Amino acid sequence: MTLLPIHIIAGLVAIASGFVALFAFKGAKLHRKSGTIFVYSMLVLGVTGGVIATLKSQPANVIGGTIAVYFVTTGLLTLRRRDERSRWIEAGTMLVAIAIGFLSLMLGLRVYHSASGNINGVPPAPLFFFGAVAFLAAAGDLRSMVVHGLQGKHRIAKHVWRMCFALFVASGSFFLGQAKVFPKPIRIMPLLAIPALLPLVLLIYWMVRVLFTKWHRRHPHDSFKPVPLRRPA
Repeated sequence: MTLLPIHIIAGLVAIASGFVALFAFKGAKLHRKSGTIFVYSMLVLGVTGGVIATLKSQPANVIGGTIAVYFVTTGLLTLRRRDERSRWIEAGTMLVAIAIGFLSLMLGLRVYHSASGNINGVPPAPLFFFGAVAFLAAAGDLRSMVVHGLQGKHRIAKHVWRMCFALFVASGSFFLGQAKVFPKPIRIMPLLAIPALLPLVLLIYWMVRVLFTKWHRRHPHDSFKPVPLRRPA
């Protein structure tokens, strides 16, 4: 399948650039450049993964690809300057998140009550987890609509947690979902779980640092300032 090499390359680039962006000094050129590469590679990863999963009748992976695209897209839009279209965009992304959450929970329930207890090797627990996270993200979109856009640390927190979770989708799918591609000497689940789950650990770290410390006031980075959705004519 011609999409598979593109999907693999995009996944490797997304994981590498995502970790660079997380550890780079926030607002610096390295952070901005690696973040941009991460967004584009995640979009390619999510779209190609969704198409491949559809052709192979793997609904769980279709959900994974869709949620990856949703999180990087909304994470990026969080940094864009609001205009008259913003509420409509947020309404659309909220509906997408609700749809993802509903489909994930329905599929999880179907798998839970099935004889095999999994679908294409995926147990119900990850589906329930993705469903809950999608509904949480939808609530965030609704809140942003109600208050006419998040500001300050809350806007940064929304950007950070969505990008971190998108990276988790990529790292978890690779290090745990594709563990068979690793040589047997290092095919140790506790070892592979470290890079797979690291984005979630960093997500918690940055959420605490952004929301409960004065980090934002000490570091008013340019990368977190709203930028126009498009250049003025």
